[in-house]
Amino acid sequence: MCIRQRTEIFLVVYFDSIQERTLRKELEEEMAEAAIDSNEDVSEETEDLEPLELDDGGTFQQVTNLLNIMDSESAKMDTAGEGPDMRKTLASVIITEKATTEPSVVMNALIRCLQVPKISTQRKVNIYNILQEIIQQEGELEEQCVQRLVAIASKEMREILEMEGYMRAEVASDTLVALSRNHFSLVMYELQHHLKPLNLTDEFVIITLAKLANGNVFEFMPYMGITLATIFTMLRLANEAKIRQVICGAMETFCETVQFYLRHLEDSMMYPVMTEDQFAMKLFPLYRYFVTVWLRNHNPEVKLGVIKALKPMLNLLLPNDDLREQVYDYIPLLLAEYQGSLEALFVTQVLRQILEVSVITNTPIPQMQLHTIFIELHVQVCAKAPAQQQYSSQNLVEIVHCFIALARSYPKELMKFFLSQMEMSKEAIRVGTLTLIRAVVSADEPRMNVRTIYLAIRVVKNTLSDTRSKVRMAILRIIGQLALSGYQDRIKGWGLKYVSVQLTLSTYKLTNHREGFYQRDLEEKMVHKVTMDTVKIITSSVSGMTNEFWVRLLCYIMETDYTEALTPICISLTNLAESQLHTKDVEADVASKSRHVDLPAPQKLLARLLVLMSSPYKGEGRGIAMLNLLRTLSQSIVPSMANMWELEIPLLVKYLEEHTEFTWNQKTWEDKLIQFLRNSLKKTRGSNWSLRLSKELNNQIESFDSPSLEKGFLYRALGFTLATGLEADKVEVLLLELLYKTDYGNDFDREGVILCFGLCARGQVKTVLNVLHEFEEKIQESEQSWQIGAWRKDHPWRRETVKSALMVMYSCVASHCHPQMLLTHVDKPITAKIIHHYSSSCQDISLKMAFMKSVVHVANAVKNIKDPDDFLFTQKMTLTGIIMVIIKAEPPDNLVSPVRTMAMDALLHLSKLKPFYSTEENSELMDISIHSIISLQAPGEDNESVKTLYANALCALEQLMEGLMQRQLDPKGLQDMVHLLEKWILSEKEWEREKAMNLHLRLMQTYVHSIGVCIPLKLGQFGTLVGLIAPCTCDSHRRTRMASMDVLSSLLDLHASQTCHSWGASKEWELAKCKEDLKGLHEEKISSVSSRIAKVACVQFNCDEVVSLIQKLCENIGAVDLQHDRASVTWIGTFLQMRVKELEDKVAEILGAILVHLPVVDHLEVRRLLIEGILLLAHYHQETVLTSLLRQPLPMESHLTEVWLAVAENMPFARTMLHGLMGRLQSRFTPRANATSKADIWRLAAVDPLMTLCTIHLLIEKMHKDDELPDIFPDLIYTLLLQLSSSQGPEAVSPVLKTWRLVHTGTLPEEINLKRITIKSMQLLCKRLNNEWLVHALEEQGVWALLESSSTFLQGVGLLARLCVRNVEGYRQRLSELVLRGMDSEVLSCRVSSTAACVELMSDPILYQEKLLKPAVLMLEKGVDQEDVALRVLSLRALGNMALGAPKKVRQYRKLLLEKCLCSLREPMSASVTSEGMEALAKILAELREGDVGSSFDAISEQCRAFFNNESGLLRLNAFILFGKLAKVVRISKKHFFKKEVKKAWIPLMLHCQDPCSDAAQACTATMFQCVRFWGWKALESSSGPRDASAADEMTVFQITLCSVLTQKKPAILYGFLLETMTYVTSNLSRIRIAACNLAGIIMKQMSTHYLKKLDFPALRNSLQELQLDSDPGVQRAALETLQVLDTCSQHWLLASPEGIS
Repeated sequence: MCIRQRTEIFLVVYFDSIQERTLRKELEEEMAEAAIDSNEDVSEETEDLEPLELDDGGTFQQVTNLLNIMDSESAKMDTAGEGPDMRKTLASVIITEKATTEPSVVMNALIRCLQVPKISTQRKVNIYNILQEIIQQEGELEEQCVQRLVAIASKEMREILEMEGYMRAEVASDTLVALSRNHFSLVMYELQHHLKPLNLTDEFVIITLAKLANGNVFEFMPYMGITLATIFTMLRLANEAKIRQVICGAMETFCETVQFYLRHLEDSMMYPVMTEDQFAMKLFPLYRYFVTVWLRNHNPEVKLGVIKALKPMLNLLLPNDDLREQVYDYIPLLLAEYQGSLEALFVTQVLRQILEVSVITNTPIPQMQLHTIFIELHVQVCAKAPAQQQYSSQNLVEIVHCFIALARSYPKELMKFFLSQMEMSKEAIRVGTLTLIRAVVSADEPRMNVRTIYLAIRVVKNTLSDTRSKVRMAILRIIGQLALSGYQDRIKGWGLKYVSVQLTLSTYKLTNHREGFYQRDLEEKMVHKVTMDTVKIITSSVSGMTNEFWVRLLCYIMETDYTEALTPICISLTNLAESQLHTKDVEADVASKSRHVDLPAPQKLLARLLVLMSSPYKGEGRGIAMLNLLRTLSQSIVPSMANMWELEIPLLVKYLEEHTEFTWNQKTWEDKLIQFLRNSLKKTRGSNWSLRLSKELNNQIESFDSPSLEKGFLYRALGFTLATGLEADKVEVLLLELLYKTDYGNDFDREGVILCFGLCARGQVKTVLNVLHEFEEKIQESEQSWQIGAWRKDHPWRRETVKSALMVMYSCVASHCHPQMLLTHVDKPITAKIIHHYSSSCQDISLKMAFMKSVVHVANAVKNIKDPDDFLFTQKMTLTGIIMVIIKAEPPDNLVSPVRTMAMDALLHLSKLKPFYSTEENSELMDISIHSIISLQAPGEDNESVKTLYANALCALEQLMEGLMQRQLDPKGLQDMVHLLEKWILSEKEWEREKAMNLHLRLMQTYVHSIGVCIPLKLGQFGTLVGLIAPCTCDSHRRTRMASMDVLSSLLDLHASQTCHSWGASKEWELAKCKEDLKGLHEEKISSVSSRIAKVACVQFNCDEVVSLIQKLCENIGAVDLQHDRASVTWIGTFLQMRVKELEDKVAEILGAILVHLPVVDHLEVRRLLIEGILLLAHYHQETVLTSLLRQPLPMESHLTEVWLAVAENMPFARTMLHGLMGRLQSRFTPRANATSKADIWRLAAVDPLMTLCTIHLLIEKMHKDDELPDIFPDLIYTLLLQLSSSQGPEAVSPVLKTWRLVHTGTLPEEINLKRITIKSMQLLCKRLNNEWLVHALEEQGVWALLESSSTFLQGVGLLARLCVRNVEGYRQRLSELVLRGMDSEVLSCRVSSTAACVELMSDPILYQEKLLKPAVLMLEKGVDQEDVALRVLSLRALGNMALGAPKKVRQYRKLLLEKCLCSLREPMSASVTSEGMEALAKILAELREGDVGSSFDAISEQCRAFFNNESGLLRLNAFILFGKLAKVVRISKKHFFKKEVKKAWIPLMLHCQDPCSDAAQACTATMFQCVRFWGWKALESSSGPRDASAADEMTVFQITLCSVLTQKKPAILYGFLLETMTYVTSNLSRIRIAACNLAGIIMKQMSTHYLKKLDFPALRNSLQELQLDSDPGVQRAALETLQVLDTCSQHWLLASPEGIS
C-alpha cells in the first residue's frame, strides 16, 4: 500500500472517530433535553402496559429518546435519499452497549416500547433489530422477559399482512429464531400452539418453523413428525398461491434438514427420533399430493415451488424400495409438464434424478412408460426450444444424461427407437438422433456393453447415404467418437472408407466451388474441418491402419490444390506413419517386411514439401505439420538423412512455434530451409540423389504462378541443389534448358534465373561460365539484329534485354561463387564481359542501369572476400572512369532517369575496394556528386515521377558521402563532412540550405547507426554540431526548419545513448510537438518553438558542450539573416537560463566567446540579448564573470562599458556586483586559498585593481542618484580605504596577468591611476549619503589631501574614521565590524589602516555599545606583538584609548592592558612604541586603583625609571608622566614600595627638572613634587608648595631644603644621592650635566663631616676638572662652582678631622 493510500485511510479513520465522539456527545445532550420534555407524555403512553419495575434508573426514557433519534434519522434519509446513518447506528450501539451491563432492564424497556400503541413500522423494525443484537450478544435471558417477547413477536407476525405488516412480521420471525438458539422450547411451544391440525395457520408460522428447523436441526427433529403430519392436514385448506409457495418452500427446507440429520446422526451420539424409512413414509403423502394436485395448478410460481420441493423429497423417497415403485407411477404426470409453461429444465432434472436412481438400484422404470419418455425427451432435442425457455442448453445436457441412463437400462429399446427416428427424412431429427447416439457412445461410466455399441453402429450405417452437410458432420463425429472411446476395430471398414470419401468429396467441392453459393461453401468448409478432425482422431488412435487409407492421404498431399487441407492431412499422415513404424505385428511374414512405409519417389515428395513449406503459415500452419511428417518419414525418404533430420527439424519447428504469420521473416525462414536442404544434400554425396532432386524442382517451376513465394523459393532451391551436382555435363544441360525456357521479358522469372545461376556458381562456377559462354555463342550470329532469335516463338527477346540479363548474371555469379574462384575470374572474364556487353551496346538507360547494378554486385563480391592477400581490383579505375563519364553526361539542370543515382551507388561500392581512392580523388568525387545534386531545384508538386527520381538522387548522394566517410568513420570524419556542408547550410539560397540540411540529417542518421555508442564524440563536438543547426530551426523555409529539427533529434539521441542520459517519453513528445509547431508561418511563434526546443535539448548537454554550442552560435551571428541571429541569441539565452548554475567552470570561456563577438554585432536587439546573457552569468557566477570582465584592457571599450551600464540599470544587481568588486579588492587583503577547480582558478586569478576601481567608479557614478547605497556604503568605503592604504607601499604595483590579455594596451591617461580613482570613488560614495556636513568637513579638514599623501595617510585615515563615526550614525556598527575584520588581515597595510581607524573607535563608546570591545581588544593584543612599528604604536594607542571610550571596562581588561603595555617597555624596539606604551599606561592607570594594578605596579615603576635618563625627550616625558600617574595610584599597600622607588628615582627627578625638553622638565617637576609626600616630612611638603620666585630658584631652594632635612634625618641617603649625582656629570645632555654639578655642590654643602670623610675627593676633583674641558660653557661654570664647593668641603673636613687638628 502506498503512503498516500495509508495517509487517506488514517485520515478517514481519524475523522470518523472524531465524528463518532462528537455524535455521541450530541446524542447524550439530546437525550437529556428529550428526557425533560417527554416526562409528561410517558404516563399517557404507558397507561395500558403491564406494570414494570419503577426503579429502572431512567432506562426506558433513555431508550425511548434513542429510538426517537433513530426515527428522526430514518426520516431524514427518506427525504434526502441514501446517505450516512451514523447517528442512527450510534444510537443503536448505545442501547446495545447498555444491555451488556443491564440486559433485563434494557430488554424490558424495549419490550415496553413495542407495546406502545400507534407505533410506526420503522420504529418496530428498529426495536426488533436491536433486540436481535442483544439476544446474540447476551445468550440466555430471564425467562419472564423471554416469554413476554415471544408472545409479542408471535402476535406481530400473525397479524394481517400488508406491505408494512410483512416487514414487521419478518423481523418478528427473525427475532423468534434468534431467541430459539438459547430458548428453543419456549419458541417452539409458541409456534406449535398456533400449528393445529385441519386449521390453516398463518404463513409466517410455517416460515418461522422452517427457519427453526434449519438453524436447530437436532432440537427440531422430535417435532418434525408432528409438524409434517399437521402440515399435511392443511394442504386441502391451502387454496391461495402464496400459502402454497410458503408450504413448498418449508417442505424443501424440512427435507434438507432431515437429510442433514440422517447424515450426521452417528456423529451426534443422539438416539434417533425416526429412521429414514419412517421419514419417507411421513413424506410420501405430501409428495403424492404435490404431484397430483398442486403440480396441476395453473399458477407458474406454485408449479416452480412444487418442482423445487420435489428434488429434496425424492432424495428421501427413492432409496425406499416400496416407495420407489410408487414414485415411478407418477412419472407421466411429470412428463405432462413439458407441455405447460414451466421451464423444461426443472422437470428434466427431476426426471434425471429418478432415472439415475433406477440405474443405480437396478430397478428399471416400467417398460410401458419408455416410449412416452423417449418421445418427450427426443422431441426436445430435435425441436427448437420455445422462446420463453431460458435454460434450453442446460436442459439439453440434462436430457443427454437421461438418455445415457435409459441406454444403460434399455439399450435395445432405445436403439430401436433411434432407428425408427432415423427412418424419417427430416434433417433435424436425424442430426438430433445422431447427436444422442454420439453421447451414448461417449458415455464411459459405467462402460457401455458391446451390444449397445453394435446397435448404435447399425443405426448410423443406415444413414451413410445422406448427403446433407449436417448429417455428414454428425456421422463423422460419431466415427471419431467411436475411435476415441476404444472401438477402433468397429470402424476399420465402413468408417475409414466413409472418412476417405468425405475428404475427397469436400476437397473437390471446395476447389470447384461456384459463385453465389456462399452458404453451401460455408457448410462444406465445416464438413471439411470435421473431416480433418476425424482424420486426426483416427490416425492418432487406430492401430493397424489399412494401406489403402494411407495411400489415399499421401496422394492427397501430392496432388491437391486445396492448401487449407494440407495441415490436418500432414498431421494425420504423421500419426499414421508413427503408428505403422511402431506397431509390432505378430504375423509370420513380419520378419520379411521392411520398416519403411509405402511412399512415392522420395525426391518428388521432398521437393513438394520443401516448396510448400516456403509459406509455412498458410493453411493453419502447414509448415510445422510438414516438418513433423518429414521427420517421421525420414527413414523412408533417405535413411542417410534420418539422423540429421532428427536434429535439424526440431529447430525449424521451434522457430515456427516462436513466431506467427505476423512476426516471422520470410528471408530468414527461406535461409533456414535452404540450409536444411544443403545439410541434407551433404548426406547424399557420391550419389545422383541431388541431381534427381534438381530435376524434380525444375519440373515444379511450371506449377506455380509468377510471382509467388513458392516459385521464388524454387529458383533458390534449384540453384543450391545444382551447385552440389557431381556430373557437370548433366548440370550444364539443366542450366541451358533453364536459359532457353526463361521469359526474359518477365522481371520475376528473369531475376529468378539470375539468382539460380548465381547460387549454382557457388559450387559450379566453371560450369556456369561455360554455359553462359556457350549461350553467348549461340546468340552471337543474331547480335547484329535488334531481335535475338529465340527457341520459343512466344518469347521474342530484345537484344538489350538479353545483354542486360547477361551482365547482371555475370555479376550474380561473382556475388555467389567461392572467394578463391572469384579472385581468379573477377577481372577476366566476369568484369571484362560486363564491360564488353556495355560497350558493345547502344548504351541506353536500361543498359546503363544494368551496368551500374553489375558493378555494384561485383564490388560487393570482391569486398566480401576474406583475407584477399592484398587483392587489387585492376578494373576499378576503368569502371570509375566509365561511371564519371556517365554522371557528367547527365543533364545538369534536371533529372530524367535514375542513372545518376545508380552511378553514385556504384561509386560508393567501388570506393571500398583496393586500391583505395586518394584524398584528392575522394574530394573530387564528393565535389562532383554534391554539385550535381545539391544545386538542382526541387521539382513541382504535380510531377510525382521526377519527385521520386529527385528523392532517390538525394538519397544516393547521402549514401555516397557516407561511404566516402567510411574509411574515417569517427567523430573527426563526421566533423569534416559537416564542415564540407557548412557553406551550403549557411547559403543564401533556400533550396541549397534545405538539401544541405537533409544531407546533414542523413549523415547523422548513418553515423548513429554505424557508430552508436562505440566511439563517443569528441569533447565539445556535440555542442558545435548543435550550434551549427540550432539557428536553422528559425529558417524562413519550412522544410529546412523541419530537417534541422530532425538533425537535432538525431544528435540528441546519439548523445543520450553515448552518455546514458535519461531521455523520457515526455521529452520525445515535446520534441514531436515542437516539430509539428515548426510547420507554422508566424515568425514569433517559430522563435518561441525554437526556444522550447532549446529547453528540451538543454538537459542533454554537459558543461563543455554548452561552451562549444555557445561559441558556435556566436560565430554564426551575422552569417545568414536577422532571423537566424535572433535564433542564435535565443538559444544562448535559453541555455544560460537553464544551465547557468552548472557552468561555474565554463563561465570564462562562454563569456570570452560572447565578448569576442559582441563588438561586431550591429543589431541592437541582438546586442541587448547577448548582454542579458552576460548579466545572467554574472548573477549566478559573479566571481568568474567579474574576473573575465576585469581582465579586459583599459581604457574600457564601448561594448564593455555597455555591459557595465546595463548592470547599473538594475539597482539590486548593481549592488551585488559592487559587492563582488569589493571582494576582488578585499581578496588582496585576505589569505590566498588553494584552487580546487577551474572556476576557483578564475575566481582567484589576479586582476588589475585599477580596472576594478574604474568599474566601481563607473557603477557608483551611473547608478540611480537617489540611492544612498545604505547596505553597501560601509563595506565599500572601507574597501576603498584599504585599497588606498595598499597603494602607499610596494603593493601598489599592478599584478602581472599571464592569462587572456595584458592589463594595459598602451599608456593610460594621467587621471587613471589607483590613488585618484580610489579617492574619486570615495568622494562619490560620500556624496550619495546626502550629508552635506560630512562632505564639507571632509573637504575643510583636508582629509582627501591627507589620504593622497603617503606621509599623512594614517592621519587622514584617523580623521576620516573620526568624522564617519561621529556623523554617519547608521553605519557605525558595520564600520566597526569591518575595522575589526581588517585588523585580522594578513596584509600589513590592511592591518595598519584598520588599526588606525580602530584608534578612533576605541576612543568612542561605539565598540562597547555594539559589544565589539572584546574582539577589538583581542585584535589589538595581536597587533602589539607584531614587528611593524606603526602597527604596534597604533595598537598601543588604541588600547590606551579604551580609557576614553570604555573607562568602565578598563578594570576588566587591566591584566591584558598592563601586560601589553609593559611588554612595550621591557623590549623597546622603537622609541615610538615605548613612548606609546607609556602613554597608554598613563591613560589606563587613570582609571585603575592601587589594588587593580597588582604586581604590575612594581614592573611599571621599574620600567618607568629606566627611561628617566633616555636620550629621547619623548620617552623621558612619558616616563615622568607615567611615574606621576603611579604616584597618584599609590595607596597604603604600595606606599612602602613606592617610597623606595621614589628614593631610587629622586636624583633623576631632581636633575631632569632642568631637562632640555621643556615638556619633559615640566612633567618631571610635577611628578617630583607629587612624590615629595612619600618622604613623610612636613618640612619638605611645605617647601614644595608654590613660590613666587623663578622656577630655577624655587628648585634650588627645594634642593637645599631637602638636603638639609636629609642631613639631619637620613645622612646616609644624602651620601648616596651625592654619589649617584656624580654619575650624571658624564650625561649626554649638557643641561643634565649642569644640574648634576649644581646638585652635587648643594649636597656637599649640606653633608655632615662624618660622611665627608668617606668621599673620594681626588676622584671627585678629577671628574669635575674634566668637565672644565666640556664644550658647553654652562657646564664649565657649573663644574667650576662645584669644584670650589668641593675644595671648601675638603678643607672643612681636614679641619674637623683629628689628624687635621694635630
